[in-house]
Amino acid sequence: MTEVPARWRGKCEEGPDFQASSCNKKLIGAQSFSKGYRMASGGNFVKKSKEKESPRDVEGHGTHTASTAAGAHVANASLLGYASGTARGMATHARVAAYKVCWRQSCFGSDILAGMDRAIVDGVDVLSLSLGGGSGPYHRDTIAIGAFTAMEMGIFVSCSAGNSGPSKASLANVAPWIMTVGAGTLDRDFPAYALLGNGKKITGVSLYSGRGMGKTPVSLVYSKGNNSTSNLCLPGSLEPAYVRGKVVICDRGINARVEKGLVVRDAGGVGMILANTAVSGEELEADSHLLPAVAVGRKVGDVLRAYVKSVANPTALLSFGGTVLNVRPSPVVAAFSSRGPNLVTPQILKPDLIGPGVNILAAWSEAVGPTGLEKDTRKTRFNIVSGTSMSCPHISGVAALIKAAHPEWSPSAVKSALMTTAYTRDNTKSPLRDAADGGLSTPLAHGSGHVDPQKALSPGLVYDISTQDYVAFLCSLDYTIEHVRAIVKRQNITCSRKFSDPGELNYPSFSVLFGSKGFVRYTRELTNVGAAGSVYQVAVTGPPSVGVAVRPPTLVFKNVGEKKRYTVTFVAKKGKKVQNRMTRSAFGSIVWSNTQHQVKSPVAYAWT
Repeated sequence: MTEVPARWRGKCEEGPDFQASSCNKKLIGAQSFSKGYRMASGGNFVKKSKEKESPRDVEGHGTHTASTAAGAHVANASLLGYASGTARGMATHARVAAYKVCWRQSCFGSDILAGMDRAIVDGVDVLSLSLGGGSGPYHRDTIAIGAFTAMEMGIFVSCSAGNSGPSKASLANVAPWIMTVGAGTLDRDFPAYALLGNGKKITGVSLYSGRGMGKTPVSLVYSKGNNSTSNLCLPGSLEPAYVRGKVVICDRGINARVEKGLVVRDAGGVGMILANTAVSGEELEADSHLLPAVAVGRKVGDVLRAYVKSVANPTALLSFGGTVLNVRPSPVVAAFSSRGPNLVTPQILKPDLIGPGVNILAAWSEAVGPTGLEKDTRKTRFNIVSGTSMSCPHISGVAALIKAAHPEWSPSAVKSALMTTAYTRDNTKSPLRDAADGGLSTPLAHGSGHVDPQKALSPGLVYDISTQDYVAFLCSLDYTIEHVRAIVKRQNITCSRKFSDPGELNYPSFSVLFGSKGFVRYTRELTNVGAAGSVYQVAVTGPPSVGVAVRPPTLVFKNVGEKKRYTVTFVAKKGKKVQNRMTRSAFGSIVWSNTQHQVKSPVAYAWT
């Protein structure tokens, strides 16, 4: 790395387990923020929790996310042999500053805001936040308040959408000035198998890396104990006399997947099959279990549960298949990825896009084993984990690359480039699927689609949004002037300019709500960041229940940087059946294209 830029104002904090000399030209900032946490835990923060006030990562999460965003190339990386190869982050030459705002019990809003505040003053270019709570009005949303100022200072802010899918309206971090990132799968899998006594071989996933079970099948059991929680393998729920020397089927849910394996092991079990229920459907997440274990989907789980009940002496033998590449179809939207609609502002479609977030290999703290369990004494420099915490830094790192290529672009322009170039077809050339039910995904799950880093560098056109536009957006909500000032942090805001509808914001996607009046009209503005003399034609797709008119249908950009407007009118056709009566929703797209570029916006329709 070259010398640290003179404009950088960050620092590396000394702590009992962290020296400032641990920083270098790559890691240029490391600070921790715990005042809020200390206040909340009544001042006896250090005494009670054995936690050291320092930027050291003793949990793994921050190391994993930071290395995903900007880790350098590391040869021979793997999790105990799984996913071996050269690891690298998205922006390998970017520098990293870590702001530790989370502690064992929780992450407090005051500490998150203090960390964001410091990052803005320090001069970061991109803020990546793999954290979030529920959602609420923006003036009560700490991350939204901090991100507004970051955006104003030209900082791109990327946040996790949340891991509360596939429930509807489960999103976090939905402010329009934030990039809200959902999660999808990679084309890589870690297959594992269970051979049943009836000759059936079932397939699941696992990252178990210890000694195998050998060649002899053993008894298979499922929750016959008198304890009603034994089917979930909650701590203390298994009777050793019943499970000793056997493989135990555990239902997924309530406690951590890896903890279930520990419960089985501590009760004397020799293996576990972790079976999904309806809640997680066919979603499979591989774990580095402490005993031989295979995770299976709900359908296979039901087959297993029926098998155990149907024969006198059910048996199973577990085996492990290592790492498999070129999995099809992929990407698939993760079942856990939080979904729209956006309840805070239904006129803004969220999430914005998805990135890789399932079974992601990245760096890990050696202060903790790969499962994070206290009894896990293994040390590994890399770990494989899942979550929108993992997809968020992929987008943050790609945003850093785009900012480096186009330093004059605003955060909204970078966001637009990422959204309008995202893809919505998987590696089998079919529309993206959803792991929750195996059916087709929708923009309420994947937003604009899956990030395409290469295409995002040259989007052709962008939807730009200024700070003033965001203020006009805030003024169009049912907020008091004090609420707006709390977000914008300027006393002289008067809301003299406001939109008649929050959906008028120049957003790169559309969320159309048909209320009593069956039409909605929006004007959008595109900025040419491609070649001079570019001409674009519009194409519209959508349900038969909606009529869409775009004027003008052709946009001619004589110069680079030129801005052109178009107006789109959406009409709900009377008497036409809505595509989905249950959800009262439908989807379409508006695409501006020429031979070089496709500038695509998803459209979500809702009948309210």
